[in-house]
Amino acid sequence: MKLATFTSDLPNPEYYKNPLLEKHPYNYTPTEYITTLFLVLFSVSFVLHTGQAIYFRTWWTIPTMVFAGLLEVLGWSARLWSSKSPSLLSPYEMQLTCTILAPTPLLAGNFIILGSMIQQLGPNIAEFPLGGVSNTIIFCSFDLTSLLAQAVGGGMAATAVGKGKDPTPGGHVMLGGIVFQMATITVYILFASEFFIRYFNDKPLDRTQKSRCFFRLDEKPNPEESSVETAFNEVHHRNSGNRGAMDFELEIMSAALVLSTICIFIRAVYRTIELTDGWSGRIISTQRYFNVLDGAMIVIAMYIMNIAHPALLLDTNLSEFADVIRYLCARILQ
Repeated sequence: MKLATFTSDLPNPEYYKNPLLEKHPYNYTPTEYITTLFLVLFSVSFVLHTGQAIYFRTWWTIPTMVFAGLLEVLGWSARLWSSKSPSLLSPYEMQLTCTILAPTPLLAGNFIILGSMIQQLGPNIAEFPLGGVSNTIIFCSFDLTSLLAQAVGGGMAATAVGKGKDPTPGGHVMLGGIVFQMATITVYILFASEFFIRYFNDKPLDRTQKSRCFFRLDEKPNPEESSVETAFNEVHHRNSGNRGAMDFELEIMSAALVLSTICIFIRAVYRTIELTDGWSGRIISTQRYFNVLDGAMIVIAMYIMNIAHPALLLDTNLSEFADVIRYLCARILQ
């Protein structure tokens, strides 16, 4: 019997209290060996990212790549649980929230890496006034907005499912967050493309006004300024008037960034189509679509950053760069 939808085509409001219990919540039973495979892959990547964050002291990767890995481990653990107990709602709700959120912090890591590359190659080439610094602040702000929307929507949908109510409103919020994320990735790709076109054609932007004046940091150096203020001046002026060299390490980092972003974008497109198709649609009810277009895409993106780790390929001190971003955000909010 075809699963009835959550809309007005229900034969009677009392037909069943929770339509998801008429069949498995997924409309299929997750395959045990597939969920185990993805759980192992994400667990290994998560452990590697955690070890790399500690070894290289790249603490900014903890709320980005490490956190993304943790969410995927939790999500696929729940799917493995569902493969053994397919009618339970708790693992379904858990995987629904975790897998929808996981790629968002990973994308934030890509934004930070691009910002650092811009600082290294020449911030005067970038479109934004503060080069890589403002690029990172702007795109990470968009990413945070997307994360919050998806978290709220995922929570609403999971709660509705648990109470036997219609999860469609939560799904709409999730869809809005995913669409906003997809738009952010599109703008990010256009911005990055514009930067690299300018870089390879050696066409920096003409800026007579130094952007640091916007933050009132153009005074003479204050001996009592904080270490983060000093870091800002160092990061902002490093290569600010020069075109940095694109060495082999940066070429590898650029390729890794492109491939990782493509994988995350493919996943965002899939999720958009999935949620648009509805909770009982063919897309969300087909396991192989999720395995290939969500799970596999994020596995590839995670391992790309394990192999082409920014601590190995970038000259810029990214921990210092992250301190600068936090400092500027605090100054903006003052």
